[in-house]
Amino acid sequence: MRNELILYIVNIVERCIRCIHEIYDNNPKHLENRVKRDTIILNLQRACEGCITLAMHIVAEKKIGLPHNNMEAFNLLETGGVIPSSLSKKMKDLLLKDYQDINLDSLKKILDHRLVDFFHYTKTILSY
Repeated sequence: MRNELILYIVNIVERCIRCIHEIYDNNPKHLENRVKRDTIILNLQRACEGCITLAMHIVAEKKIGLPHNNMEAFNLLETGGVIPSSLSKKMKDLLLKDYQDINLDSLKKILDHRLVDFFHYTKTILSY
């Protein structure tokens, strides 16, 4: 699925994740630097907001349903056949985090293992 708004939001999400990769550089020591950690967290939040915006937009555009909250938008994408249930679950898990209060171990796990989920989500949306 491609239109100007979707491409714009996908670009924002992917740019945020690339920025995180660049700052983190697979080095947990970078999380000890407050400025780097805050930049990573802010980019994670922006990426999450972009994913939510994409979900809400597609649900509305495809008339899949009326989500009552952010998480329900991902359920509707799943039931509408836009994204698989495994990806819906992963995205909801990422979006449930309170990144301002996240501990360093949890943040490190996300940075080491979960950033790829954002790219998987955007690619799935674009290929729909």
